[in-house]
Amino acid sequence: MAIGNLERFAADYERAHRKAPKPEKASPTGKKVAVVGSGPSGLTVAGDLILKGHDVTIFEAFHRPGGVLVYGIPEFRLPKEIVFSEVEGLEALGVKVQTNVVIGRSITVDELFEEGYDAVFLGVGAGLPMFLNIPGENLAGVFSANEYLTRTNLMKAYKFPEYDTPIIKGKNVVTVGGGNVAMDSARTALRLGAENSYIVYRRSETELPARAAEVHHAREEGVQFKLLTNPKRFFGDENGRVTGMEAIKMELGEPDESGRRRPVPIEGSEFTIDCDLVIIAIGSGANPLLTKSTEGLKLNSRGYIVTDTKTGKTTRRGVWAGGDIVTGSATVILAMGAGRAAADSMHDYLTLGW
Repeated sequence: MAIGNLERFAADYERAHRKAPKPEKASPTGKKVAVVGSGPSGLTVAGDLILKGHDVTIFEAFHRPGGVLVYGIPEFRLPKEIVFSEVEGLEALGVKVQTNVVIGRSITVDELFEEGYDAVFLGVGAGLPMFLNIPGENLAGVFSANEYLTRTNLMKAYKFPEYDTPIIKGKNVVTVGGGNVAMDSARTALRLGAENSYIVYRRSETELPARAAEVHHAREEGVQFKLLTNPKRFFGDENGRVTGMEAIKMELGEPDESGRRRPVPIEGSEFTIDCDLVIIAIGSGANPLLTKSTEGLKLNSRGYIVTDTKTGKTTRRGVWAGGDIVTGSATVILAMGAGRAAADSMHDYLTLGW
């Protein structure tokens, strides 16, 4: 039974017909909460706490709320009207949304407390792109998946010139990586006119981290998979634009620390792939902009915020965190679950104390 499809039908039907009553709110508590980031964890926290009677303000760095739901997930997978409808529902309940505010630069967490906020939730995601660090990666036409999808989704590059957002529309596009973001990037390239859209992944199909459904959809749409293949360098023309990639064939060895079999280069198996656009989709990390400006937060070795796994409490009093800034890149539903747990804990703190 396609439970997810049935749930989506129910939600789409309600949104179209507006028959569900507005949820009841508890009496005002007089407590103010700042939610940093309007992705899935932040929206969940805001929705739960406004119903519990607290005054909630969301601070979003971009010009539209929604976080990764808007800038990262393509329109064909998640129509943006769904996200904006959810945000409008929160605003109708009394949640305030401030966009173009970069916490850690425009204003700090310390200043939020000085302005009278009683608790802060950090749901800023993990948006710092990772790269391969190989020759030619700085050529024009080599994008991080973060930039490529943000330009296309949030900034509507696919509607150029109606939206004046530049994007390179390659004919032969290589996406490096095997996760859901890589599938989104490769499928987006096809929609922007690519004649060939390749997934280059250093392990076999068995080890692909993307959901099986996403891989299936990518194949259906014509994405070509070059598995057991690893980039060595990119090369370009006299104008500094990427024109191709040198890659090497791989074979699987013994399992590594992730439990997956380690890819091992096959000596002498180098070959080239012609390409005029490359998208690096090998993951992302924690952006240190906020954490560096916020004292009292314990971070792990990779720069993610350390929290209590059940409540989302950080090591700083009055501050909670959840989503990718805690777990690293994960799923929307995990981020929402973290937001719900944090909201319950924050409510206890605001009404009972730390």
